[in-house]
Amino acid sequence: MIVFDLKCKNGHRFEGWFEDNGSFENQRRKKLIACPICDDVEVCKVPSVFGIKTSTVNSPLPPKVNEMEILGKKLYEFVEKNFDDVGCEFTKEALKIHYGATEPRNIRGVSTEQEEKVLKEEGVKFFKIPSLTSSKSDS
Repeated sequence: MIVFDLKCKNGHRFEGWFEDNGSFENQRRKKLIACPICDDVEVCKVPSVFGIKTSTVNSPLPPKVNEMEILGKKLYEFVEKNFDDVGCEFTKEALKIHYGATEPRNIRGVSTEQEEKVLKEEGVKFFKIPSLTSSKSDS
């Protein structure tokens, strides 16, 4: 196995694991390699980034951290656009949907630890994402 650093035409860097260089070239020609950020299939190998220890403490974040931030923002934007904000009524609405009292739909809002415990006990599936605008967690 060999690991190549790759980059799409939009400048996103990522890693790919291949049997050998021929395997990489074959998959690239067939457009089987896609950028995990933007799904672009026009990728090329780039020189590997390596670190040299210096005494400077204020070094910039590596590109992968910035890409994760971009993915996080895209996830947050998707949820904002595609989920109804029910605010503090999240638990109540989630239970209504779970038991068929209201039509199923994507919802988002806030909940306490106790409310989350109730949802888990009732078998309601949910996930939490950090809020970009406050210190509370959205569910």
